Amino acid sequence: MNDQARPADWKHFDDFSAGIATNRLPTTDALVGQNFKITLDDDRQIDLAFTASDTVAWSEADKAGADWYEALEVAPGVFFINMVFAASSAEDEAFIVAPATRRVLSVRERVRPADEAPGEPRVAQTYMPGVLGDPKVAPTGFKPAPTRDLIGLTAHYEYSPNHLYEHVYLSAERYAWQNLVGVQRGHGDVDLATTYKFAENQYVFGFREFIIPVASLFFYDWDSMRSTGKFLGVASTGAIENKPAGAFIEKKSVTIYAEGRAPV
Repeated sequence: MNDQARPADWKHFDDFSAGIATNRLPTTDALVGQNFKITLDDDRQIDLAFTASDTVAWSEADKAGADWYEALEVAPGVFFINMVFAASSAEDEAFIVAPATRRVLSVRERVRPADEAPGEPRVAQTYMPGVLGDPKVAPTGFKPAPTRDLIGLTAHYEYSPNHLYEHVYLSAERYAWQNLVGVQRGHGDVDLATTYKFAENQYVFGFREFIIPVASLFFYDWDSMRSTGKFLGVASTGAIENKPAGAFIEKKSVTIYAEGRAPV
């Protein structure tokens, strides 16, 4: 969406992201000293060596580097690994990893040039399941896959005392949001969204906004009713920023659709 389509009072990414990590889970250094070999379903192979609590040495094909990461244990034995790349600030990647089952979900994000895909959200996301360790040995547990489980759900997400948002999951492709408390109060929109089921009561949800260049990625744990994740977007200064976020979740209602009349 171009600047002419942006409402005059619409907030920037850095306006609403300030303080939005207040209710986020803490990071962990539990992965320090470990090495992960990840093979994705598209045949990408990534090696990760966690050399410090915030530094990961990685290699993929003929590329390698040592970059910033953070790890959070978002459910018992499940880690959300958020990586950025000094050589390419327009990209980041998250890996959701369950070492016990060896299941992996990668989400690669990229801020596209404004003229690359007119009419589409600026930030693109690519979701890809994979396996930890030897890909010839089958992992256990549920394979991460797209899901319709959230369709019809309305839930509230309290990121801080000044950040309360309502989500309505409309279909397999879109969700609606509105701000109930905070600097965006009264604002809302319908944006593109993707939902994967990672395991029982565990979901990975991402959305890509049309009006401002920002996307989000969150892990939902229904057992603890916590949402943990981050935003990637372009701030009012033009800088690309990767911002943490996290919320307490409260389910409010569920719409039940008649057979043959459910959303796409």
